[in-house]
Amino acid sequence: MKALLSPQPSFSSISSIHINRPRNLTYSPIKTSLRFSSNDCDRRIGRKPCLAVEATLDSATIDQLGLPESNIRNPAVSSSYRSPKSQKPNQTVLDAQARVCTGPTQTRPLSEDQAFKVLDTILRSANGELKDEEEVSKAQLGAFFAGMTIRANAFPEATQWSEGERRAMNSFWPLLARALPPDVIFIADPEGSIMGVGSSIGPQYVGSSSSEMRLVGALREVLAGGHLGYEEVQGVLRDVLPLKVDDEEKSGVSESLLSAFLIGQRMNRETDRELKAYCLAFDDELGPAPVADIRSLTHYGEPYDGNTRYFRSTLFVAAVRSCYGESCLLHGVEWMPPKGGITEEQMLKFMGANTSLSPLQAKDLLEDEEVGFAYVSQREARPSLYSLASLREHIKKRPPVATTEKVQQFVKARGREAMVAGFYHDGYEEPLLMLMKRRGIDAGLVVKGEEGALSMTTRLRSAHISKGFPVNYCSGFRLLSMVSACEVDGVSRQNFNLEVNAKDYGFEPTNTPRTDRSVSKNIELGLAALHGEKGPAYDRIVLNAGMVDHLLGCDGAEDVSMALDRAREAIDSGKALKRLLNYIKISHQVR
Repeated sequence: MKALLSPQPSFSSISSIHINRPRNLTYSPIKTSLRFSSNDCDRRIGRKPCLAVEATLDSATIDQLGLPESNIRNPAVSSSYRSPKSQKPNQTVLDAQARVCTGPTQTRPLSEDQAFKVLDTILRSANGELKDEEEVSKAQLGAFFAGMTIRANAFPEATQWSEGERRAMNSFWPLLARALPPDVIFIADPEGSIMGVGSSIGPQYVGSSSSEMRLVGALREVLAGGHLGYEEVQGVLRDVLPLKVDDEEKSGVSESLLSAFLIGQRMNRETDRELKAYCLAFDDELGPAPVADIRSLTHYGEPYDGNTRYFRSTLFVAAVRSCYGESCLLHGVEWMPPKGGITEEQMLKFMGANTSLSPLQAKDLLEDEEVGFAYVSQREARPSLYSLASLREHIKKRPPVATTEKVQQFVKARGREAMVAGFYHDGYEEPLLMLMKRRGIDAGLVVKGEEGALSMTTRLRSAHISKGFPVNYCSGFRLLSMVSACEVDGVSRQNFNLEVNAKDYGFEPTNTPRTDRSVSKNIELGLAALHGEKGPAYDRIVLNAGMVDHLLGCDGAEDVSMALDRAREAIDSGKALKRLLNYIKISHQVR
């Protein structure tokens, strides 16, 4: 019988990938880790890596054994990190949500055939005719009808209901009104005026518990296209979170109402005060952030839902920057929708690191002279926000917290602090910088990277881009420690924006390496680079380490060329690789 995972030898410093292979036909999810030998690393730093990390799922074996794919955890594929315990959303309705649950100019109305199919699916699910993955979840109902209501109430004519959507709703609503629960009817017609058939349920609905009352009141404003105050948003979030999805009676809140609230705020484009409320609502959930006794700390805010196409370099950049005293704190989750891509937590877990560190334990790693960087999971630092992970898959589109979770401060520093975050949609760069300034840090940087990540690329800019910011666009601020030729605000900050062209700094234009959801491929590229193997991955790590040092105004990085050379030296000397190996080992030893 073939092994379900077929590992092959890897780098010189990697001894093997250990896999348990039970002989019977009852399989648990397979957990795999890379085992590193520090001694081997010390002896072999500087040599080229040998064979690549490879772990492929043998689909023929799965078919032969009759195993459902959901029971197999392939550590080489990011999608396998999704929790098998979570109910999958109904795909028909989810596809519709992708069209209608978005902004005033991005929404694409459904055709008549599409609308009839979606509403028929919802009706059959409400009548109990669909089971398991075909069932339309409460969160999907909330998100879909919230999108439809906001479009009817507040969107411009081009993105309001199409004639086909109106005809489909007129046909189905009398049946849906008898089959749907009161909270969903309220979301679909809060004032009893949208559907053309007067109903008292929406106008009179107040919620079924004390926790829902504030949420329902706020949701009325959101469904009308309005905005909320800072304290109002914070009050709602603290009332309803953490969400106990297995027991709504205990959590006291309907998933339909909460998902409608979250997607509604995003569709209305959040104000600065609303984003601040999401960003700061749970800062003290586990007490004050610990303070690390270090001279410099950079917080990295990668999109929590990961990369699905391109090399994700931030983990390796952190190892490089830690070599010369620029400590880095990464944070995220193991798996997050809607993309469900490669994350730092997946890579660290695959390599055998401890991914359940508390902020206090992360502080110890930041202070450790042989490590100097750390990773904190949202699961450990913000359990209330993490409780939304499953719900977010059923919302489909990114909620406001997808922006604000990138600007978290799980550990503070006695010395200088900076933040870096990625963005994709134009218009979010200024709110991100506003949130960074609200944190009271010394320097902040937002980068439009590929897939909305924060990494700059060495590839040439596409000649076909005609609107919006290009990839490698950067905007930020820093305290005035360098000669300023930029705008200066009222608190002695130097503001800047620029497009980074890697070719200007001596890099050969190359396409970003593709990983296509393969965790092991991402690790292979990163480790090869830290072994000193020159190429696109190496260049990307050097570029992002050196340019971030320079743009944030770090000591010794006033000259870009010197900053890049410092990053190269950290790699070529073997120091960065050793830091990563130290992290994997020492992360299990902190108390």
